[in-house]
Amino acid sequence: MAISRDKKNALVAELSELLATAKGTAFASYQGLSVADVQALRRAARESGVVIKVVKNRLVRVALAANDTYKDADTSLLTGQLVYAVSSEDEVAPAKVLDEFAKTHPALQLVGGFSGEGAAISTEEIKALAGLPSKNQLIAEVVAQLLSPVHDVTNALSGNLHALLDGVEAKANA
Repeated sequence: MAISRDKKNALVAELSELLATAKGTAFASYQGLSVADVQALRRAARESGVVIKVVKNRLVRVALAANDTYKDADTSLLTGQLVYAVSSEDEVAPAKVLDEFAKTHPALQLVGGFSGEGAAISTEEIKALAGLPSKNQLIAEVVAQLLSPVHDVTNALSGNLHALLDGVEAKANA
């Protein structure tokens, strides 16, 4: 069933707005997934702050061309039945959501993506992004690395104080 021109224009406008605020976009082939599977993917994505869209590639190309950031992006990977994951909060979240879902649903295959700066991301690069820790995990690791010298100094001083106290106690008992 064909959709009307007004509906197409509304979809393109919605996609353009979504892409304008996107920090990261990933897309995957979903051929072979059931409707229930796609609904489960949408639920998992919603929990991560990712929006899932199933739209014709032609309409996505129009939305990309209408956006100054993406107008020069390579759209050669936009072929076949694709599901688009977009996040305005985290650059890695769309790739992670699709990759996690693909682990339990092998019919979902990562194809590529777009960075927030409008550059096309290849299949290999999107898979590498999916393997990265989340932004919050990376921040926690950096903070832990920065605090480790402080903990080391505290432990060293604490150890010396315990040794001093042990010596004083031994002298007192003697």
